[in-house]
Amino acid sequence: MKREELKILLMQIRKDARIKIQEREAFCSFSKLDETQVDILDVFEEPEFNSEILSGYDALYIGGTSESNVLKPDENPFLPSSYKLINFCLENNIPVFASCFGFQMAVVAMGGEVLHQEKDFEMGTLPISLTGDAKSDLLFEDTKNEFYAVSVHKQKVTKLPDSCINLAFTDQCIHAFKVKDKPFWGFQFHPEVSRAHLVERLGIYQSQYTDNGDHFQRVIDASVETPESAALLTKFVDRVLLRI
Repeated sequence: MKREELKILLMQIRKDARIKIQEREAFCSFSKLDETQVDILDVFEEPEFNSEILSGYDALYIGGTSESNVLKPDENPFLPSSYKLINFCLENNIPVFASCFGFQMAVVAMGGEVLHQEKDFEMGTLPISLTGDAKSDLLFEDTKNEFYAVSVHKQKVTKLPDSCINLAFTDQCIHAFKVKDKPFWGFQFHPEVSRAHLVERLGIYQSQYTDNGDHFQRVIDASVETPESAALLTKFVDRVLLRI
């Protein structure tokens, strides 16, 4: 298959129109795909769906959110369908690239636990450490240790389901996994978010994540570019979907 023949479904858990556009553009750009190759499943507009929605697609992308919480299922009616779709992908070896909230949904779908952290949660661009297993992973094998990535989240995972391999971490939590013998990767950090994207997003969600304007500015001033993180989407397309 050629790159221009690929079709990806992006599950979006976004309400802000600006961020919805930015997220899709970023997934396309870092995947080196045209926007016509990435279609959207908006779970707020379509909270109930089944596995047939993946018909004709080569992979599933799952994005992040600032509007939902896996620990509040009653407030998020799309979660049951999302968990079923994730497990369908696992059962049928459908490639998945899950970022941030997608990471958390995948952990819950596989029977794992997500914890809440109201204070001192990770925010900004952080150094991510690799585990020994990352050296033999298809996506991380040539990624340098302690690379920087964008991470903003109030929920975290400290223990993975037995079916998963821990690939990356910080002092606070696990940051990347692969499901054993499956083309399924999850990232607590945001491979699809650049420093410029972080600035825009935190500007929109400033009151949700920062204490005040000075706190916001300190986070922005401390942030750096994240090229190693951004390369992971290209590697996923090249090495998993195209097998280059």
